[in-house]
Amino acid sequence: MGLQQFERRLERMVEGAFARAFRGELQPIELGRRLTREMDLHRAVSVRGLVAPNQFEVALSRDDYERFEGFLDALAKELAEAAREHAHAEGYTFLGAVVVEITSDGALPRSSFEIASEVVENAEKTAGWIVLPDERRVGVGAEPVTIGRMPDCTVPLADPNVSRRHAEVRRDGDRVFLVDLGSTNGTRVNGVPVHQRQLVDGDVVTVGITAFRYEAD
Repeated sequence: MGLQQFERRLERMVEGAFARAFRGELQPIELGRRLTREMDLHRAVSVRGLVAPNQFEVALSRDDYERFEGFLDALAKELAEAAREHAHAEGYTFLGAVVVEITSDGALPRSSFEIASEVVENAEKTAGWIVLPDERRVGVGAEPVTIGRMPDCTVPLADPNVSRRHAEVRRDGDRVFLVDLGSTNGTRVNGVPVHQRQLVDGDVVTVGITAFRYEAD
């Protein structure tokens, strides 16, 4: 599903001169397939669940690098999004931000490429964790954890009772707050409707039909 969305976004992205570049031998969807295969091959079991690589270096031949040069940043962002969607579909957890770097390797022949991946733990200390129903864990750091139906939410939910951007979990120093973003059906903590509330260890957050547990770090 993630790769299908990746391909559809690429079709919208590449128009005009960009589209001509994509008629070459190497197709970006091949990069997406290899990247998700890297995640499957190098996933590892930990106390946080199935942990997948979150940092990738994609090495292209010099010809392909020059051919894609006009949209390398956009391609890297789409590959990172494909990785996040694949992780969500497979139940993988990341220990840090997903980063994709595209480089040029003069030793590679045209239409060939290499992908190196590694697990890089976010150096930033988390204030706590959102524990999902399948026991995946999402750290609460400097960036808010967004919950909603939109695929770019940190925690995307396929639930018609959940708003597109339903709620956020925000860090303020050592404290963590749940904030409802004006959702249609509201947000509850331990069964009580809330607009904003500081979370403490063991709190249960419910949006739609999905319940999350908060664990203080």
